[in-house]
Amino acid sequence: MIHYKSSEEVELIKESAQILGKAHGEVAKYVKEGVKTSFLDKIAEEYIRDNDGVPSFKGYNGFPSSLCISVNEVVVHGFPSDYVLKDGDIISIDCGVFHQGFHSDCAYTYPVGEVSPNVLSLLKATKESLYLGIEKALAGNRVGDIGNAIQKFVEAKGYTVVRELVGHGLGKNLHESPEVPNYGKKGSGPILKDGLVIAIEPMVNLGTRNIVQERDGWTIRTADRKPSAHYEHTVAIFEDRTEILTTHKYIEENFKF
Repeated sequence: MIHYKSSEEVELIKESAQILGKAHGEVAKYVKEGVKTSFLDKIAEEYIRDNDGVPSFKGYNGFPSSLCISVNEVVVHGFPSDYVLKDGDIISIDCGVFHQGFHSDCAYTYPVGEVSPNVLSLLKATKESLYLGIEKALAGNRVGDIGNAIQKFVEAKGYTVVRELVGHGLGKNLHESPEVPNYGKKGSGPILKDGLVIAIEPMVNLGTRNIVQERDGWTIRTADRKPSAHYEHTVAIFEDRTEILTTHKYIEENFKF
C-alpha cells in the first residue's frame, strides 16, 4: 500500500532532510586519507542526535551503525570499521534521519585522493543519472520512467545497474511502497501521484551488475570486485512540481572533486 503525504507531512520530512544534509556536510569535512570509517560514523551520529534527530539506520533490522559506509567494490550496506581510507579509494556514505515522526534518506560517493580517471567517470555518471531519474519523477509519469532514464544513461556509457537493490517510498517508515528500481521500461509500474515521497538511489557498477552478499548478512559487493557508486535523494512529488527534499549542498561546500 502506498502512503501519500499531506503538504504538512512533506514539510516535516523536509525538516528531517535538512538535519540529514548538514550531518552529511559534517562528515564530508573528514573524508580524506588516514581517517577510519568508524570515526565518520561517530561524527554523523553526534551531529544528528545533537540536532534533535535519531539515526534511521542504527538498530534497523539489527544494523549496528548510523552510516552505511561502502568502500570501493562494496555497493551498499557496508559497516563503519577500523578501515583507514587510502589514496585512490572511493567511499559511499548513506545516512537516514528520523525527526518529528518522519524519515529522510540520502547518499553520496566520494573519491579519496587521486582516483583513476575511469572510476572518477563512474562517479560523475552515477551522480548525473540520479538527476536524470529525478527529472522523470513527475505526477502522471510511472515508476518505470525513472528507472528507464537512469538505466539508459549509464548503460550507454558502458556501466551496469544493480537490479536486486532499489529505491523506495519513505515517510513514517524508512522503507515504504513503492519500490523504485534503477532500471525498467517507460510507462511501467505504479503511477506517480501528488503526495508521493520516494528515495531515488542509483547504484551503478564499473563491471558486472552481479552482486554478492558477504557473510555478515549486510555488506553487498560487486561479484567481480570492481568499483560501484551510489547517490541518493529523497524527493516529493506534487501535482505541479517535484521537490528534492534532501541536499548535497553541505557536502559540496566541504568536499570538491
